[in-house]
Amino acid sequence: MIDVLVVDDDIRVAEINTAYVAKVAGFRVVAQAHSAAEALGRISEQAVDLILLDHYLPDENGLAVVRELRRLGHQTDVIMVTAARDVATVQAAMRHGALQYLVKPFNFAGLRAKLEAYATLRRTLDGGGEAEQSEVDRMFGALSAASAPALPKGHSPTTAELVRQVLMGADGPLSAHEIAERAGMSRQTAQRYLKLLERAGRVELTLRYGETGRPEHRFTWSRG
Repeated sequence: MIDVLVVDDDIRVAEINTAYVAKVAGFRVVAQAHSAAEALGRISEQAVDLILLDHYLPDENGLAVVRELRRLGHQTDVIMVTAARDVATVQAAMRHGALQYLVKPFNFAGLRAKLEAYATLRRTLDGGGEAEQSEVDRMFGALSAASAPALPKGHSPTTAELVRQVLMGADGPLSAHEIAERAGMSRQTAQRYLKLLERAGRVELTLRYGETGRPEHRFTWSRG
């Protein structure tokens, strides 16, 4: 299990995020904190693998928490979960070692995609040994939406990233219905983004023929 500390000054939001994490296989919340001091105290008492960290805290901001963690020698992974969206804060979070940055408000599917990508990254890193260039590229891109193509105006990169994460994590081809369920979106939305990704060469379409009726469209993420 991946042990998670949820840090948010709003107790209600912390409870919602905790409930979200509990719904993702392989993750469990072992503690909550509602201030920077409380977060640092929790870390000193109990080791965790991942912190979901709000930036706006009553005593210090989230970046100050990350800086202090690193000063104390804690290498705990951090995903910023915050309404702070100014470029300076995002850049500072990157420089201080935050693995990902999730802007509020978000839904369960958005957080699940980040957590599942993080789990994939951990599995890759836990393998140890040496890495070929393709493996290095995969590690650096595991939490990035950069592999999603540029989208026409009116389309969300976050939604495209959700579809990508579902396909990347699948053991085989999926139908639009299966992708929609796993990504927490409507089938119509999934079909619209699948069509865009297929046109961009990122998704491969195959047909599965049954005994009767129309063939079922199945999708896989292109590894090329």
